[in-house]
Amino acid sequence: MNASQRTRVFLHALAFVVGFSLVFVIGWGGSATLLGRAFGSYKLLLAKIGGVVVMAFGLHTLGLIHIPALAYDTRPDFVAGKRRGVAASVLMGVFFAAGWTPCIGTTLGAILTMGLSAQNSVQAMVLSSGYALGLALPFLAIGAGIGRASEMVQRFRRYMRSIQIINGVFLLVIGLMLFTNQLTAIAIWAQRNGFFPDLPLAAEVTPTYFLAILAGLVSFLSPCVLPLVPAYIGYLGGHALEPSETL
Repeated sequence: MNASQRTRVFLHALAFVVGFSLVFVIGWGGSATLLGRAFGSYKLLLAKIGGVVVMAFGLHTLGLIHIPALAYDTRPDFVAGKRRGVAASVLMGVFFAAGWTPCIGTTLGAILTMGLSAQNSVQAMVLSSGYALGLALPFLAIGAGIGRASEMVQRFRRYMRSIQIINGVFLLVIGLMLFTNQLTAIAIWAQRNGFFPDLPLAAEVTPTYFLAILAGLVSFLSPCVLPLVPAYIGYLGGHALEPSETL
């Protein structure tokens, strides 16, 4: 994989985190705003649409169906489809976030509480952007690493189909969980059993932007986020492989 291809994969990773960051800032932090209320009304519908899209991508990755739109960005010389693919990655981030309920610790809980008040909604949206930034950093690191990892994968071409199948299966599972709203169940289970790394922040303390970033970074290790990572890797992997190897 050359430098331009690695850059393209990273752009898809960046577009993905922009998508879920928009949901965090507007849907969660700005829940008292007009856009936030609109997101709340259509959240389940977006999750179901996202579930169908992710499952379709999984079937495409498995080679069971062929969707030309999903193959555009795997072609190094197909410049016209590049923007369309990046926009699709933004939507993929929105779909994932719409069907996902975060593990709510003290920091995020304080931010969301502020978001319920129109008076504090701007502050909540700013802090939500910090939380989203912290959560985005590991996803961006993975996106940057996939380009390098794909170079090693090329050395094991005989296992390419197995990698493709694993990616497709993960996408199908997460897509089904999005459609049936089961990602929310994971968050509830994690909260009830205390499987959530959190900052030692007193409930009455108003978080700073730095603490919001740190809380988002820590939350990446929670059971509410980690199940999304294999599907995310599978999605980016579809853009990292050459068309002759993925179709």
